[in-house]
Amino acid sequence: MKKKTPPKIILGSTSSIRKAILKNAGLGFVVRKPRVDEKALRNATTIKNAQEMSAFLAQKKALSIKADPRDLIIGSDQILEFENDQYAKAQTLEEAKKRLRIFSGKHHFLVGTTVLAKNGKIIWCHQARSRMIVRKLSEKNIDTYIERVGEGILASVGCYEVEGLGITLFKNIEGDFFSVLGLPLLPLLKALREQGASPI
Repeated sequence: MKKKTPPKIILGSTSSIRKAILKNAGLGFVVRKPRVDEKALRNATTIKNAQEMSAFLAQKKALSIKADPRDLIIGSDQILEFENDQYAKAQTLEEAKKRLRIFSGKHHFLVGTTVLAKNGKIIWCHQARSRMIVRKLSEKNIDTYIERVGEGILASVGCYEVEGLGITLFKNIEGDFFSVLGLPLLPLLKALREQGASPI
């Protein structure tokens, strides 16, 4: 009997950490950049809730990618919520410095949504809300951190990379580590297994 070919996995994100997470889990996949203008989508919607906004953007990203009907497309989005305000990625290191200054000694949330799309439809959705408790940071702490990590932190919505030096900024983190990084790996692997796309 001919063995059924597993569906192709498409990561609808250019995030280096998401690529590394999937690669380390032994998944074969291709990367395609979502064909969306995220800023325009944010401005065009009346959604204010961070969870709803995250889900909206993740779905739009996944559905923007053209693929064969059997392909599985991973779409993901993460929003930082601080004192009822939503934050997108900082554009400059000076903006990142200001952001870390206001986060100092306080907590904020990373709200993430990951979806699977197939044949033009969302077939799976997972959300996570992680509480990030930042330790009290001095100006020297912030300056030294930014000098050492450079513009790489602008790829992170919180201006930190917890998989690296950014972990030193925190007093505590309440939530799944992979979700904090931007991809809820264990729930995603379960969903991929159910679709016949897991390597094991």
